[in-house]
Amino acid sequence: MMSYLLSLLFGFFIGGLPFGFLIGKTKGIDIRREGSGNIGATNVYRVLGPFYGIFTLILDGLKGFLPTLFASSLSLIGVLVGAGAVLGHLFSPYLRFKGGKGVTTTFGVLLALAPVSFLLGVFLWFLIAFLSSYASMASLIMAITFPFLILLSMAVGLKEGNLPNLLFTIGIGIGIIFMHRGNIKRLRRGEEPKLKWRRG
Repeated sequence: MMSYLLSLLFGFFIGGLPFGFLIGKTKGIDIRREGSGNIGATNVYRVLGPFYGIFTLILDGLKGFLPTLFASSLSLIGVLVGAGAVLGHLFSPYLRFKGGKGVTTTFGVLLALAPVSFLLGVFLWFLIAFLSSYASMASLIMAITFPFLILLSMAVGLKEGNLPNLLFTIGIGIGIIFMHRGNIKRLRRGEEPKLKWRRG
């Protein structure tokens, strides 16, 4: 039980690092008071531009990927470290337990745990985002699809197709959908901001 708790806490405090907020602060901006108010890469992209948005994307992905990848070398449980990292991003202990929506950090965790499902999920995300111009819609569809990708991996006998990964994608998928409840309302009203693939 101690290793389970340590794994979750290790991931939680790393995943909670609010890179979008910190990058905004270097530009004299509290990203929580701009755009959608979210600290994730999409809002940083909208407010500060592509360079800072992509930089945030990479950092938010790495804080899920690296702890999960090296968990076993620290005698920790990878899938629980990954779950902790996503929860840390959702409820950052450094921002009074308010954070982002967990999509990029989830991608980072899945790159370490389930690289084939990760690649398929990234392709799906970009396809939906490009066709619809809604990052939130792409994230919601991805959250629903990831458990099925793990089930497919199980069916074809891939190592990443296992019960812990399936439970991770179901649990985190529910969390992502919950964190997007405001986006769902705006999508239904036709008020959700669209991605601008070219600025200016």
